[in-house]
Amino acid sequence: MKRFIPESHRSRQVISISIPIIGAMISQNILNLVDAAMVGHLGSATMAAVGISSFLNFLAVALFMGLATGVQVIVARRLGEGRESEAAVPLNGSLLLNLIFAVPASLLLFFLAPYFITVIIDDPEVITEAIPYMEMRLIGVWAIACNFSFRGFWSGVKLAQYYMWVLLGMHGLNILLNYTLIFGNFGFPEMGVQGAGLGTTISMIIGFACHFFLCLKKGYKYGFMRGLPSMLSIKKMVRLSIPSSLQQFFFAAGFSMLFWIIGKVSTDSLAAANVLTNLTLVAILPCIAFGISASTLVSEALGKQDSNDAYQWAWDVSVIAMLAVTLIALPMLLFPEPILAIFLVEESALEIAILPLQIVALSLPLEALGMVMMSALMGAGATKVIMKVSMGMQWLIFLPIAWFLGPVYGFGLTAIWIVQALYRSIQSFIYVRLWKNKNWTSISV
Repeated sequence: MKRFIPESHRSRQVISISIPIIGAMISQNILNLVDAAMVGHLGSATMAAVGISSFLNFLAVALFMGLATGVQVIVARRLGEGRESEAAVPLNGSLLLNLIFAVPASLLLFFLAPYFITVIIDDPEVITEAIPYMEMRLIGVWAIACNFSFRGFWSGVKLAQYYMWVLLGMHGLNILLNYTLIFGNFGFPEMGVQGAGLGTTISMIIGFACHFFLCLKKGYKYGFMRGLPSMLSIKKMVRLSIPSSLQQFFFAAGFSMLFWIIGKVSTDSLAAANVLTNLTLVAILPCIAFGISASTLVSEALGKQDSNDAYQWAWDVSVIAMLAVTLIALPMLLFPEPILAIFLVEESALEIAILPLQIVALSLPLEALGMVMMSALMGAGATKVIMKVSMGMQWLIFLPIAWFLGPVYGFGLTAIWIVQALYRSIQSFIYVRLWKNKNWTSISV
């Protein structure tokens, strides 16, 4: 019988893992919002360009993000099994795979950026702004992919504070570089939106270097740079990673498709959707941190062959995450207009965004539940079923409805955001049901 309120010692474990990641996620939120505020002063076309380009960049990174899931799950499982000296071996393997595949992909995507932009966007003004920004972002895909693998390792060994400190440094540097390069401060040329992309990529590469050298010092006892995984271990990691990568890829592709659909409604709607998404991340990124905690704790418990403990961890983390996100969502519900006015200078775009932001606030607690349950299933190794649920709900249900409600019937951004909230809530209940079924207890990692 599950408890509604987690026991205090279990809450402390969740918080001890989550707080550093939450700190890092808050830093990410601040970076996103500061970037949006700086870019927003360049106009709605530039804001729309950054929004669609950012999701296209995420689409590229998503192909490699699944490796981070495989790293975290296997690292935590090895610790649960008492094999501490082998815990970093999956990280070694993921960095090698990123070197082989992600570096060439970054270069290829850089040259293909103009093609991708012109396929997705029709507005010539938005295209002009989007191409240089996206080129600068895509050339750093390899660094982002590696940084996600480092996050998986730090989380798996419960040393997420190192991930936090590196990310805080990266984001502080990113804000400084963007301020310098966008507006031409400190004697540098004024690069506009291209400077925003370049500043982000430079900070990601420096972050990779910091993770690597920190891991040489703190991760050596776990086997960092002391050997590669066996072929069997690589197969297990790939088996976990490919469904997760596909899920992340199609989720990102779905968001890009959503922005394409919204772009067919109006440029103001596209600018509003970009701001709404960034504000949603203010609340939802901390829940990613709780989800990472759930994945680590579930995987470690299963390494100890205690499936009942693993089952309870998902519920304990869910309660904490839902309470936290409710507090964060309240200002969005009560004061939407003052919040939106920080980022949207055109009155028409601001008016469009008010009601959708309140819808986001109301749906966030269920979104938090779904994210934790999804992460718990990942920690158990159930990445295939997550891929099927995510892709099916987004591509077969939500996106077709969004197309008909938006461009075809002209109901606008509010109708699209209502349907998005409903589909995400239903998806959360599906993940809860899958967790209750306990079929994940038989998965070998």
